[in-house]
Amino acid sequence: MNVNFNNRDPVYLQIVRYFKEKIAVGELMPGEEIPSRRELANRMKVNPNTAQRAYKEMEEQGLIYTEKNHPSKITTDRKTLGKVRDELLVEAVDMFVTSVRSINVPVEELLDLVRVKYTANDDKEA
Repeated sequence: MNVNFNNRDPVYLQIVRYFKEKIAVGELMPGEEIPSRRELANRMKVNPNTAQRAYKEMEEQGLIYTEKNHPSKITTDRKTLGKVRDELLVEAVDMFVTSVRSINVPVEELLDLVRVKYTANDDKEA
């Protein structure tokens, strides 16, 4: 569990985002057990209260569930899991659009450039 925390966002929200990213790419599967709060705090070198707050937030969002005296697990709710990927994608696009809007690039030119860059990365990975 390697997370590079930034100084802008609360650490507990960065932990939530870390879990969302792992869910979105399939590294954490529905129903999979996740580390205890204390274990997560040790692995990520954060205060146990921060780990507790992250887990509370994930439970409120329906990403994880905890049954009495059992480890927390990733939700099996397909609808919630589908929203995770969509949420991350919309967030990334919003940040991108905000950063390039001031340049006044025509949308078609921008989409062409994105297409070229996106497929160039595919070529590098092959």
